[in-house]
Amino acid sequence: MNNIKIKRSLKMNKNKLLYITVIQIIIILFVACSSNETNVDDKYINSILAHRSETDSTMRVELHSPFNRDTTVEFSPLKYYEPDPAFLFKSILFRYDPPDTVEVLGTKGETRQVIKEGFVKLDFEETEYRVNIYKGFSRSGEAYYSIWFTDNTTGEETYGVGRYLDFELNEDPDFVYAIDFNYAYNPYCSYSAIYSCPIPRKEDYLDFLIEAGEKNFH
Repeated sequence: MNNIKIKRSLKMNKNKLLYITVIQIIIILFVACSSNETNVDDKYINSILAHRSETDSTMRVELHSPFNRDTTVEFSPLKYYEPDPAFLFKSILFRYDPPDTVEVLGTKGETRQVIKEGFVKLDFEETEYRVNIYKGFSRSGEAYYSIWFTDNTTGEETYGVGRYLDFELNEDPDFVYAIDFNYAYNPYCSYSAIYSCPIPRKEDYLDFLIEAGEKNFH
């Protein structure tokens, strides 16, 4: 009888030890995953903050900065929303076939022709939005790609004309782009009236609050 009790006790202890070991492994894995997620988030946020610091430095010292070209405008650090990963979207580029040449108004009333290359899709709070990718040309003839948009912060917390995002084209049709509104910025005309900037078209209005990127300067 005693031998049976001892065996039962040993079995119970083994089961208890196994249970404790499993719980410890689960806790270790959970802590490790949480730590990795924290490290990724920290790296992502720090990269945004570093970019903003670099932009401030450029605006302050660059010869062609609006604050140096227009001496009536005094530089102060640019204002931003706190970095928020919720405003990072992923999408392929849906190309227009053929690309469409359209007229865009500038803030001084002039018209300029640009090419609608395609659009990207943004899924926000269970609603799908589209925003165009435009191809323009610099004065030197170099092509560049941009997103010009307005949203429900426009004219309130953000610049009344709209904001921009740079876009780097990849020739792979299946390439997945990161559309990160934490990098949204104001055009030069938001700082100085000597500049004229493209005005986002009505179709590039996004009907939600994009509380990310640069805020009003003035």
